[in-house]
This record gives sequence, C-alpha cells and structure tokens, in this order.
Amino acid sequence: MSLIAYEAHGRGTPILFIHGWELSGVYEATEFEPIFSRIQENHYRRIYIDLPGMGNSPADDKVVDLATMLDSVAGFVDEYISPKRFLLVGTSLGGYLARALTTRFGSQVLGVLLKVPLIEPSNERRDVDVANAIVRNEKAMASIAPSQLHSLGGDVLVQTPAYIEKLLTKAAIANRTTTENDNKFLEVIRDDPKRYSLPILESGGEAKFERPALILAGRHDAVVGYRDSLRLLELYPRASFVALDRGTHFLPVDEGALVEGLVLDWLRRVEEANAVSIERD
Repeated sequence: MSLIAYEAHGRGTPILFIHGWELSGVYEATEFEPIFSRIQENHYRRIYIDLPGMGNSPADDKVVDLATMLDSVAGFVDEYISPKRFLLVGTSLGGYLARALTTRFGSQVLGVLLKVPLIEPSNERRDVDVANAIVRNEKAMASIAPSQLHSLGGDVLVQTPAYIEKLLTKAAIANRTTTENDNKFLEVIRDDPKRYSLPILESGGEAKFERPALILAGRHDAVVGYRDSLRLLELYPRASFVALDRGTHFLPVDEGALVEGLVLDWLRRVEEANAVSIERD
C-alpha cells in the first residue's frame, strides 16, 4: 500500500497534481481549485498528493533519492489511478517528476501541464537571472513586517498592494507546509547531486510526448529560470509555452485570469485530442 497522502476533489477523468520541493498538495489545490470551479464537477477528479517526507506523507525508507521517489509516485498511480488514463500537472520539482512519469506511463497520459518546471537539478547549471524589482512602491513595501519581508526573500518583484497581498498569502501557505516536512529525510536527498536527479531524464531517455501540453514559466524566475525550459519544446511538440512577465517562481501571483485562461485552453485541447477518452461520471 502506498504511503503517499492525498486529497481528491470531483469526479471524472483523473488529474494528478505533483507539488514542488518542500511543499504539499495543499499548495497546488490553492492554486488550481479556483480554476476548476469554472468546470462542471463531474469532468475531472483532481488528485493532490504529498510527496514522501512532505506535507502529510511520512518519510519512506524505500525512498532514498528522486528515482525512488518517482517509483513511489508511480506506485501511487498504479494503485489509485490505473488502468484509467489521466492528466499530469507538475510544479517545479513536480514538473521534473511529471516528465519522467509521461515516459513511464506513455499513452496512459492524456495531457501534461508543467508550471515553473525544474529542468536542471544542479543549481550551478541553471540559466537564471537576478530578479530585480520591476515596479517599485516604497509606501507599499513599508507596510510589510520585517519577518514577512524575510519570507519573501527581502524584495518583491512588483511592489503594488495587490501583488504583495497575494504573494504574502502564498508564502504563508508555503511556510505552513515546510513546518510539516521531515527535514532530515529531505536533506539527505537534496544535498547530494547524485540523489537529486533522475537518470531517465539526465541520460536522454525521456520519450517525446505527442499530446497537448502547457508549459508555464516565470520571466523573472530566479530559482529555475525560463530559458532552460525552452528545451522542452522539442520533446513536447504540442506544447503551448508562455514565459510570463511579472512572473517569479511563485507563479502565478496576480495573473489569475491569464493563467486560468491558459489552463482552460490546455484542458480544451486535451479534450479535443482525446474526444472519446475523457471520462464522464
């Protein structure tokens, strides 16, 4: 039995959501459930997992690196989703894992959404820019408590009250998740470059994905950048690629309507390409 904790909403074709490093399914649900409220309830079953050692999932003795973490997620799919076909959504590290899952499950995957995806596991190899503020507002910045400003990294890309408010909300969710993690378990993986990578992707074993995809990058993402993810276009010939101005690794912040439209367009393209495969309950 899988040790992975999860929450599920709705009915219909499964969508598996995989969060980023040190986060949880709660973070993904906060991002995506408002979008799915626009869709009939019986169209999609949204499954938000917590990766091993994160959120409500305990550390797993069998998980010693990203490869075995991938095995754990694949086991969850086998247990709770297969033989149904499904969609994948991965954020940051979750995008890295989702790419490997598309290769492992092949035609069972109907569509893929990669949000600020991790491409280079090694920090030193990432093509990133320093994210300097592009809209400054000293009055708005003065309203942020020092502890809150520290949680935001000491600066804010877009210094408007609306952007700051939503950014602080996202940071608070992320911070709550971090306190639930098994840090000792996670550090063993994250601090070892050999453990924090997937051989199937790094060795060129990733299969081309010919179905609808969406790649969302932040133009000002100082964690994974956006240029590295451009390489995915050769592997995802049906991908829409968007590098959003005003977007950081916290994407989206106050670009909700635009991101919502892109996600709904991706779902429309998935349904169009798999007209007889989308399950309706």
